[in-house]
Amino acid sequence: MSAKRSPKALSSPEEKETTTRLLSNGFKACVISKSSEQPCVAVPLPPPEDTSSTVSSSSLADVENLRGNWGRQLDFFLSCVGYAVGLGNIWRFPYLCYQSGGGAFLVPYLLFLVVCGMPLFFLEMSFGQFASLGPITVWKICPLFKGLGYGMVIISGIVCIYYNVIIAWTLYYIYHSYSVAWSTCDNWWNTADCIKQKPADFASQNTSLLNNSSPSNFGPLGNSRYNVLHQSSGIDELGEIQWPLALTLFIAWFVVFLCLLKGIKSSGKVVYVSATFPYVVLVCLLIRGVTLPGAWNGIVFYLSPRWELLLSFKVWGDAATQIFYSVGAAWGAVLTMASYNKFSHNVYRDAMLIPIINCATSIFAGFVVFSIIGFMAYETGNRIEDVVSEGPGLAFVVYPEAVSRLPLSPLWAFLFFIMLFAIGLDSQVITLFAIICM
Repeated sequence: MSAKRSPKALSSPEEKETTTRLLSNGFKACVISKSSEQPCVAVPLPPPEDTSSTVSSSSLADVENLRGNWGRQLDFFLSCVGYAVGLGNIWRFPYLCYQSGGGAFLVPYLLFLVVCGMPLFFLEMSFGQFASLGPITVWKICPLFKGLGYGMVIISGIVCIYYNVIIAWTLYYIYHSYSVAWSTCDNWWNTADCIKQKPADFASQNTSLLNNSSPSNFGPLGNSRYNVLHQSSGIDELGEIQWPLALTLFIAWFVVFLCLLKGIKSSGKVVYVSATFPYVVLVCLLIRGVTLPGAWNGIVFYLSPRWELLLSFKVWGDAATQIFYSVGAAWGAVLTMASYNKFSHNVYRDAMLIPIINCATSIFAGFVVFSIIGFMAYETGNRIEDVVSEGPGLAFVVYPEAVSRLPLSPLWAFLFFIMLFAIGLDSQVITLFAIICM
């Protein structure tokens, strides 16, 4: 008989045992028979199916369909810009820049923007986009830090309460812009010693009426204290409800409600107007401002560097505070907005651009404000440092007085206060939205 063994002879269990190993390319199997001296035979195999990616993509799609997404990437971008650019950019930064060294203040300001502002903004935005959860529920990833989420919501709630009051003030001023009522002294709220300032009134004065110990004689200041706020004589006097302000406050909350009626679908469309319109007004005000006498003196005063102030810790602290306050990181709003992005959204690009736009807006607003303040100082014969103010005093006292001296003053007053309304509305809507989606 032939000594050759037929394939059928390999029938014992031992002969049927095989070993399999993967070759270096990972796509072929080498099958070796233990009882055979035959060489290794490479058998092609199909590539393994990537089930993990299929499952994760499906899960992401389910989450996005459940929560919803921004209609367009521009909706998210403008919402972030509208949130970051707030009232502080208009009435806090210009004064802070002047007080803290002028152009020299931009050194610590831009440094903290790069070192702190951008990284924090990127961290919060990427965290929200990855988790697709609100500021409290996102901490399922680490329950130990859930208190951070509650802190974000509490801070945002406090801000919403007082921010809408300021929006109500702007509505009140918008209503009275048609007559520029604060420019005269024949209103019911004016005191007996009210003075409507004229250039000649200051020709022989060495001090500003803004710093007068009896400020009720200043028209716009009297309007702010006695007509708008109905300021009492002290904390011991409770006072009563001011129904005009209560009405404007109700209107402000109602407008916010309309903006959030359909969540991001409605708020994402509102920002196309509310986030862009302020820039149109700022450009118009700047063009008008630089054509006024004394405007360039105000701009030079705004940017003149005082390098010695960089040695002050207060200047650096003010720069850091302004960056944190203005960018609005760690309040929960950025995290909430980013949670409605698609998982593959280019979050890095937005996190770099938005803080830059925010800071550029602050610097640009300084030119607008100080061009008008320079004009007012020229008109009144005062020094610029005696005219400039910060916070509500700048927006509701100094600027209205300056605008009242312009031709077509009702138009410029209306544009200024409608700009404040739009800027405040954006920040209010997004901050409240973060609380709702906690």
